[in-house]
Amino acid sequence: MRQVNETELNTLVGRVLADLGGAVSVPLVRIGDQLGLYRTLDEIGPASAEDLARAVDCAPRYVREWLAAQVASGYVTHAEGRFSLTPEQAFVFAAPDSPASMIGAFDTAAAMVENQPKVQAAFKTGKGVAWGDQAGCLFCAVARMFWPGYVNALVQEWLPAMDGVVDRLKAGAKVADVGCGHGLSTILMAQAFPASQFVGYDFHPASIAAATAHGLSHGLTNLRFEVGRAQDFPGSGFDLVTCFDCLHDMGDPEAAAAHIRKTLKRGGTWMVVEPAAGDRLEDNINPVGRLYYSASTMICVPTSLAQERGLALGAQAGGERLTEVIRSGGFTKVRRAAQTPLNMVLEAT
Repeated sequence: MRQVNETELNTLVGRVLADLGGAVSVPLVRIGDQLGLYRTLDEIGPASAEDLARAVDCAPRYVREWLAAQVASGYVTHAEGRFSLTPEQAFVFAAPDSPASMIGAFDTAAAMVENQPKVQAAFKTGKGVAWGDQAGCLFCAVARMFWPGYVNALVQEWLPAMDGVVDRLKAGAKVADVGCGHGLSTILMAQAFPASQFVGYDFHPASIAAATAHGLSHGLTNLRFEVGRAQDFPGSGFDLVTCFDCLHDMGDPEAAAAHIRKTLKRGGTWMVVEPAAGDRLEDNINPVGRLYYSASTMICVPTSLAQERGLALGAQAGGERLTEVIRSGGFTKVRRAAQTPLNMVLEAT
């Protein structure tokens, strides 16, 4: 048996224990969100466990144990027998529109665990797991996970970083949001630029149905949603085509790039938002890279491998590889227009 370095072993065990604490927190955080425990505690706290249980109409013994777990995780604050959320804790757990909201990531983690048998089988066959076949409402969780970034950056930062795009949108542009999912990005743009016309395309019919319902609930008349694949969706003469966190999921992103190039009018822009990543594994050994590599193993690679060609770029493809894919479609200029801790925003013309 190889000799073990006790210091390194203890460090690794400590890291694993911290990871396990986070893993077993996933169902507790989702319970707190779905039963309104975080939001209510933020409203009434500092409060006793009994006060919170009464406010959310739950059994006090369960609420007391839930609160203890939350305090141990650092998600809830405890002092003198009463519980509360700091402004920072509320920003993460009780404010769905805050840029730091993380609830959607917990939902996505739960879907990944549920999806393990299908992905594990795919490890042996090399085949994919189609987006619509993944366990649970993965697409609901992913939509919720991306929402905080979109609502806080898309209109305020990302679109203004595109050369001349905002002026065109204000004047009245024709826009295609490809891989729109539940249409959250499309709706945000349609709300901000009422003079423009928007169409959202996605190859997943259930997502298009959800997007259509969301659009109707907002009473917007300048957008519509249609089932369509990135490599052959209908329409042409677009001033702007957008792809949010989906290019790396496509089976044939190079074919998508070529088709998008054909649908743009002269002088049009392709806006590509992708997960933040360096170009080498060594560049991504950090908390964000860890999160994205894990999600990519369970979601992104299986999704791509289930499609035609199955290029499987992965969520950490990096700017150089993404630029190669974009240029393969006939785009001559690609630049990084904006960057956040979680996303890179590329402009292609």
